Amino acid sequence: MKLVFCGTPQFAVPSLEKLAAAGFDLALVVTQPDRPQGRGMELAAPPVKQSALKLGLPVIQPEKIRKNEDFQSQLTSIHPDAIIVVGYGRIIPPWMLQLPRFGNINVHGSLLPKYRGAAPIQWAIAGGETVTGVTTMRLDEGLDTGDILLQKATAIQPEDTAVTLAPRLASLGADLLLETLNGLEQGSISPVPQDHSRATLAPILKKEDGLVDFTRTAAEIYNRLRGFQPWPGAYTLFRGKNLKIVAARPAQEQSSIPAGEMRVSGDALLVGCGAETALQLLQVQPEGKKAITSRDFISGYLSSLPRTK
Repeated sequence: MKLVFCGTPQFAVPSLEKLAAAGFDLALVVTQPDRPQGRGMELAAPPVKQSALKLGLPVIQPEKIRKNEDFQSQLTSIHPDAIIVVGYGRIIPPWMLQLPRFGNINVHGSLLPKYRGAAPIQWAIAGGETVTGVTTMRLDEGLDTGDILLQKATAIQPEDTAVTLAPRLASLGADLLLETLNGLEQGSISPVPQDHSRATLAPILKKEDGLVDFTRTAAEIYNRLRGFQPWPGAYTLFRGKNLKIVAARPAQEQSSIPAGEMRVSGDALLVGCGAETALQLLQVQPEGKKAITSRDFISGYLSSLPRTK
């Protein structure tokens, strides 16, 4: 089967590598242009490009694809059987959807129709889900609305963050992609339309999503902290400056601390949350400083803070 692969982030790399290892004809790899990164803002190649070059695959990095005649001519001349799209980060134009006989096959990091959008892994954890998974689907012109080909579920562990869960889903998705392509070639897969009434959204994350709302319960805040790793994380305001919450956990006991207020209880630093719950802060990072333990934060900043028994 002749393929064109479109992908950009690390999540897409296992799919590319497993397709290559399985002997598929990867005629072209399409990825986004190199972008400035880090403090020095030096140009860095996306992970998919790095992987493709190691595999000796041809790579192109068009800035735009919707109205790009050169790109359209190049893909059309390849006559791909399928176009694989994994975290590419571009809307696929209609001409590209219609080009291959098996369509544009997408690997999505959720059990669709739940968590449609750019950040399904993050929002699944933030939403307190205990099970998620991967879906292969045939792209259409909607936002993750295409027919489902195959799905596979996996557990979200209590301590999972987006950083720990993403590699597992990427590997699971790569295996499911191979199974999907083999099934399409053999005619053993029947696409299933999504139930749009059950759809939920997972929009791209914004910095404001990390601002903690202490009227939520401690469990809800903890889930959002886990989901929004490494960015935007979780932060609040302390004495007019940002205070990043690096590590925390819900306190075990019911709390009478007002929402958003800090209290020291023994060696523990607690913040009141909604529904008479409290969040125990384990590690924080004051604005412009390094991350420190809650004990060091108490010693350096909170010597006069009210203490609870």
